[in-house]
Amino acid sequence: MTTQAQAAGRGTVRRLAGTLHRRPRLRLTLLLTAPLLWLAVLYLGSLSVLFVSAFWTTDSFTSEVVKVFSTDNFHALLTTPVYRQVILRSVGVALAVTVLCAVIAFPLAFYTARVAGPEWRPLLVVAILTPLWASYLVKVYAWRLILSEGGLADWVLKPFGLSGPGFGLPAAVLTLTYLWLPYMILPIHTALVQLPAGLLDASADLGARPGRTFRSVVLPMVLPSVAAGSVFTFSLSLGDYITVQIVGGKTQLIGNLVYSNIELNLPMAAALGTVPVVVIVLYLLAMRRTGALSSL
Repeated sequence: MTTQAQAAGRGTVRRLAGTLHRRPRLRLTLLLTAPLLWLAVLYLGSLSVLFVSAFWTTDSFTSEVVKVFSTDNFHALLTTPVYRQVILRSVGVALAVTVLCAVIAFPLAFYTARVAGPEWRPLLVVAILTPLWASYLVKVYAWRLILSEGGLADWVLKPFGLSGPGFGLPAAVLTLTYLWLPYMILPIHTALVQLPAGLLDASADLGARPGRTFRSVVLPMVLPSVAAGSVFTFSLSLGDYITVQIVGGKTQLIGNLVYSNIELNLPMAAALGTVPVVVIVLYLLAMRRTGALSSL
């Protein structure tokens, strides 16, 4: 009986394997069902709860959440000057970090992809990835020590009669640029590695100078990868609040307001939390036109 049961079990497995082999769509559906359910329940479900709770209010006397539909929170976001300033400042910081990452990443990626020898390229890529292996808090507190009064920044700039930026908005932008720079370097490096050398030679043969070759040949082909890297740098900077809290001084961004309102006014914190989601969705729609999403 045991042998017959084993044979029947093996036959069932073979029939199932044959069915999956003949129907690749069914196989793909079964493979994606679990992760898609996980995404729908946990991620999209939490976003739905966030959006719904943003329309609730808080009792001013008891601080209890009142589950009554109201647009007061979003009206306050649009009409209160402090909220508008924080939102614009947060978007400005995310854009500044993205621009700085692109400016710094391009020459580094060009060197690792087109200038360095083949034997050095893997080592350089590992060196670029190494900061990602360190703890987020360790890196931020290291920058706090560098930027603090009498720290490394002051020590380096003192012979020139200058001082470090200290704690504030510039320090937050500088630290965020360091944190997310690898996410910009890697897509650009990949695009430059895949750039055919024959195009550069043909441009030179036709009399184009390096600047013209960069503008007309290199930049159009690498721009989607720059946009792909910007998706990471922009979204990660827009939602960050720990870095600003550690090195930002009195600077307030969206993340800090969300954190400070969670205990006092949960619906307002939810309304503030929807702002980065909406901004990032709009940013992704804009980047889609550049082909950035296909480069991710």
